[in-house]
This record gives sequence, structure tokens and C-alpha cells, in this order.
Amino acid sequence: MAGMREIAGRIRSVRDTMKITNAMYMISSTKLRKARKEMDANTPYFTSLQKMLVSIMMSSAEHRHMYLDTRRKKTGKDRVHAVIVITADKGLAGPYNHNVVRLVEERFLSEENREKETVKLYVVGEVGRQYFASKKVHMEGQFRYTAQNPSLHRARVIMETVLEEFRQKRVDDVSIVYTEMKGLAGCEAKVMHLLPLLEREVRERLRRGDLPPQEELHFVPSADEVLTNIVPDVLVGYIYSALVDSYCSEQNERMTAMDAANRNASEMIHSLKIQYNRERQARITQEITEVASGAKKVKKDREESEK
Repeated sequence: MAGMREIAGRIRSVRDTMKITNAMYMISSTKLRKARKEMDANTPYFTSLQKMLVSIMMSSAEHRHMYLDTRRKKTGKDRVHAVIVITADKGLAGPYNHNVVRLVEERFLSEENREKETVKLYVVGEVGRQYFASKKVHMEGQFRYTAQNPSLHRARVIMETVLEEFRQKRVDDVSIVYTEMKGLAGCEAKVMHLLPLLEREVRERLRRGDLPPQEELHFVPSADEVLTNIVPDVLVGYIYSALVDSYCSEQNERMTAMDAANRNASEMIHSLKIQYNRERQARITQEITEVASGAKKVKKDREESEK
């Protein structure tokens, strides 16, 4: 059995760790509230842009725009898919990072998918960068200092990078892998398709009733020109939403992990205290036994001397 001094040292160590986990819980809680507030402030603007995009696509089904070009002739390894992967800059967030990289590996880096297309990774977050580097996976781009500071500026930098690749036809599809925060239901790693814009996705949104059909519109100077100007801002909104959702999910998962760590630490301290008390009682019992044995020996020696 461990000594009392060792047990007391372990209790102090666990208590010191609890101070850290409690602080991390409070910090994540504050960051979560701040991020959700910023997201809610920008949501009406991006919702309006999305409604306008739906109206343009539904009112101008006949036009051929570069953002609607599906490039069907490109197949196999000639077809290039740009995938933006959003992870965190640090761990201690439960399964948050693991779920994202696992989804990327299963969906885009599997042997089966590699036969269908070529994948270019654009990684956000130090955890994802280190993971794919350790697996010898080539990363086309790395966006540092973004995971811990999601902003419209960072979202626009990412958008401009992948959009230029799409315009120059160096990539044929653009998707983003992020973590969606689903409230009390927890978080879920998801894939969102960005480019090319697909009419079936727009019709699906209309079918669900999220956005009502719009009346026929007339565009000046043209629908293509309007699309050219509005699509980059819509993509910024998508990417910014994914960044903030992932950031909120990370903080939520870290809060959950730290809360579990605090509960486990409390249980460990309780067990250590029981162990400490048992050790102390054993020592007291031993000391009493030694005193009693000594007294008995003294008494015996005295009796023998008196004879």
C-alpha cells in the first residue's frame, strides 16, 4: 500500500490538475458564447445573400455560368477535388479532431475514392496539419491561425484561394469538411459541397420549405454578371459559417471533456482520501499495538525483577 506522504502528494497533484481543467472549462464557455454571438450577428446578411442566389438560379435556369459548370467530361484521376478540412489548433477536445480526420480519410482518401478523383487538401488547424503530415499526405494549402480566430477576413482568404483554383480549372469540385454543432444533440462531422453550384441542391432547399420560390426577376446588366459578383460573398458566408460552427463545436467538446475530467478527478480524490484514511488508521492501529506490546513487555520485565 502506498505511503501516506505519497497519497497526500497525489491528492495535491489531482487538485492542481482540477484547477487547470476548471479554468479550461470556463475559458471554452466564454469563447463559445462570444462565437455564437458573432455568428448570430452575421446570419441575417448571409441568409439574404443565399435567398438572392436561389432567386437568380431559379429565374435563370438557361444560362451557363462558370460557377455552375459541372465539367462532366472530366472523370477519374483527371478530375480534381479541393477539400477544405477544418480541425483545431490543439487537442483536449474529446473526439472533435478525430471525427473530422476520420471522415476525410473515409470519404476522400480511401483507395476506392482515389480511383474516382484526385484530392487536394487545404487544411485549417494545427492538429489536422500534423496528422496528415505524419501520414505523408500531401497538403496543397495550410491556413494557420484560423481555427482559433474565425473571422470574415480569414474566411475570405480561404475563399479566394480555392475560388481562383476553380476559375483556372485547376480544381473541378470544392467541398469543406467541418463540424456542425447540433445543440443538445452534440456535434457531427459533415461534408458541405461548395462548387460547382448544383441546381438540385437549390431545389432540395426549396422542397424542404427553407426558402420560398421567388417570382421571376430581371437582372441588370445580366444574370451572369450578378452571379459573378454575388457567389464569392455567398461562399464567404458558407466558409465563415463552417469555421464558426467548428469553433463552437470545439469549445463545446472541450467543455464536455473538461467536465468529465473534473468529475473523474473528484472521484479519484474521494478514492485517494479513503485510501489515505485507511493508511492512517492502519498506522494508528500499529502504533497502539506497539505501545500496548511495549507496556506489556515492561510490565512483564518488572514482575520478573520483583521476583
